[in-house]
Amino acid sequence: MPVVQNNQDSVFQGMLAPYAARAESSLGRKHPETPPESRSPFQRDRDRVIHSSAFRRLEYKTQVFVNHEGDLYRTRLTHTLEVAQVGRAIARQLGLDEDLVEAIALAHDLGHTPFGHAGQDALQECMSDLGGFEHNIQSLRIVDRLEVRYGDFPGLNLSFETREGILKHCAKSKAADLGDVGERFLRGTQPSLEAQITNLADEIAYNNHDIDDGLRAGLLDLQELCSNSLYGSIYSEVQDRYPEASKTILRHETGRRLINLLINDLVAETRQRIQSNHITSIAEVRASTRPLAAHSPEIAGQIKSLKSFLFHRMYRHPRVHRQAEKAKRLVRRLFHTLREDPRLLPLKYQARIQATDQQEKSRARIVADYIAGMTDRFAIAEYDRLFDPHGEA
Repeated sequence: MPVVQNNQDSVFQGMLAPYAARAESSLGRKHPETPPESRSPFQRDRDRVIHSSAFRRLEYKTQVFVNHEGDLYRTRLTHTLEVAQVGRAIARQLGLDEDLVEAIALAHDLGHTPFGHAGQDALQECMSDLGGFEHNIQSLRIVDRLEVRYGDFPGLNLSFETREGILKHCAKSKAADLGDVGERFLRGTQPSLEAQITNLADEIAYNNHDIDDGLRAGLLDLQELCSNSLYGSIYSEVQDRYPEASKTILRHETGRRLINLLINDLVAETRQRIQSNHITSIAEVRASTRPLAAHSPEIAGQIKSLKSFLFHRMYRHPRVHRQAEKAKRLVRRLFHTLREDPRLLPLKYQARIQATDQQEKSRARIVADYIAGMTDRFAIAEYDRLFDPHGEA
């Protein structure tokens, strides 16, 4: 179905680079719709994500710290907003479609479980023989099927380009079951540049804010962190520029400069790859044998070192590890209890089970959908309702 654009959107499309995704050439939606009169397809996608219940639940889902640990720590929602901001900044410099980048960024974590990666690891363990669990495939499942808002179709019926960007990685064994968005994993081709830069914007955002949260929580030692060449060199520059500044100011100044450095490096390396490969269309982007959006080898190596530091000093810190293990035990017990007795599920989930083929995999998937959609505090409350003799039934 052709897309009818208003004049303002036509002007915007004319400003895009030739290798950008273009709304008028969108590969469409799973369920045909009348095009919007005052928005592009990608703007419609963004708006649908923002108004979804799955998006609102991100406010109470963990990034690293359990949601109630502190009001200033990042949640999945604040992380998502930061990814969108970083992604748009990169897209603007490269002449890409900012609305598509924003739509992908806002939707990329919709499928995350409560309790961050600990919850995902536990659910994947529970589902290992029942089809597995991956949060980005779950994000796609939400926008394609689980979100209930519209009378004409299930899910949010997002455009192909947004759905493609949500699916950052996928095993070939699962790609065949995902239809059009899974084909590139079978063929070894690339997604749009908008999808590629959003993936890297995600990395830029979480590395920076995990440092900020880790320092604030006392999990990271500043002197040790400054031994990392990437962070330490910037921190030294900030100290020289603001010798009387507080540690709080120094931390924030270093963070903003780190983000700026990573964005500028990504833009420069991506431009170089586009030029050296003579990329002039999105078809050539997709046909490329390797990603075109990337950091320079030097910065990529420094990022790898920084991620290793964070893994060992923060994500494996005893405080974080204790939280993670508690979360895993909670998720495992919820899953096994609800799988063994589906009558404990809310009525709408019981109805979904009754409407399936009643196979064990189908039942387990519905239980996984229920748990993955929980916020941190809802999961804790549900655990209390099921297992605390004095809890509310």
